[in-house]
Amino acid sequence: MAKKTKNTKANDTAVVEETVVKNKKAEKVAPEKKQENSDEEEKEYSILNLGPTHPATHGIFQNVLKMDGEIIHEATPTVGYIHRAFEKLAERRPYYQITTLTDRLNYCSSPINNMGWHMTVEKLLGVQIPKRVDYMRVIIMELSRIADHLICNSVIGVDTGAMTGFLYIFQWREKIYDIYESICGARLTTNIGRIGGFEREWSPKTWELINAFVEGYPKGLKEFANLLERNKIFMDRTVNCGPISAEMALQYSFTGPNLRAAGVDYDVRVHTPYSSYEDFNFIIPVGTSGDTYDRFMVRQEEMWQSLEIIKQAIKNMPKEGSFHADVPDFYLPPKEEVYNNMEALIYHFKIVMGETDVPVGEVYHAVEGGNGELGYYLVSDGGRTPFRLHFRRPCFIYYQAYPEMIKGSMLSDAIITMSSMNVIAGELDA
Repeated sequence: MAKKTKNTKANDTAVVEETVVKNKKAEKVAPEKKQENSDEEEKEYSILNLGPTHPATHGIFQNVLKMDGEIIHEATPTVGYIHRAFEKLAERRPYYQITTLTDRLNYCSSPINNMGWHMTVEKLLGVQIPKRVDYMRVIIMELSRIADHLICNSVIGVDTGAMTGFLYIFQWREKIYDIYESICGARLTTNIGRIGGFEREWSPKTWELINAFVEGYPKGLKEFANLLERNKIFMDRTVNCGPISAEMALQYSFTGPNLRAAGVDYDVRVHTPYSSYEDFNFIIPVGTSGDTYDRFMVRQEEMWQSLEIIKQAIKNMPKEGSFHADVPDFYLPPKEEVYNNMEALIYHFKIVMGETDVPVGEVYHAVEGGNGELGYYLVSDGGRTPFRLHFRRPCFIYYQAYPEMIKGSMLSDAIITMSSMNVIAGELDA
């Protein structure tokens, strides 16, 4: 028994010694690998929901951020919080009623959405629009562009801690909304215009408001520019914040100010003119690095260019001519005729009830919206409602690139980047 015990002890000692030797060899062979594994185990990430509340995210959408302290390690976007199925709703509505749906896309520049839709239907119908109507539309669309850029740039200032510029410039947004109200009776979701033109001739009060804005806004815009454009604190916060290269922007199908800020001079108004934009002289401003500061400055210059376009439209607008094209199937007869003429009453009823057939066809029409190329793809089977309708929403495209643009940046920079891209939630959940 004693001999057996001795052998057992000897064996145990040998096993222990062998284990110690193996451990020492492992430490010598791969000390770095062991350290890496240890760091990965010790590193803790926190999960932060950026949104879906409005103050930071400019609408109802969410970014799930994986944070390493203040640094964004990963970002996962989610949409669908206010999904309203615009495109499916449009398949059950008469063409004139779809105008109210387009208001809800980019609600910062609703009239551009409205005009784009009207032009799409007019393209399908083959309607010839009077030059006067084209110029009236240009005035409204450029006022909308100013309102959109004004909101975007003033909010960038707020998100960097500069509230004063916002308070200085935002009053001019109200003056633009006063113009909308005098034309169509609405301010935010405008439902402005009709297929073929406008619902009525503009009043002298409307022209008075437009002229007052064109004369007064340069002073307000210059004050705003003096507060921010060369402000050192503002530049330190925005330069090299959320940059995107021209190549990456094109790969993501960027358009509008966000693409032009990256150095690509694509503008639908120039490359595919509509509404007589070929008659106007203006500059397409471009940036170089595609960062937040470039996006801010491109929008600043575009507001100056929009003012010049409006001045040209007022000066060169034909004095004679109707406020709408000859499309009786989409224009209500005058009230006095409806009250006294049975045929006019029948036409009024048919238009209101949406009993107008349109030709069979397939069209795509795009306009330069406040945020880029806003396109409408319309398929008609000859019925009274669209067979299929698809909206090309620029913000939906921008949001896909957003996680890549903010990866590795600080949380505060992510907020500013989103502001400068002007991602509007209404265009995400169509």
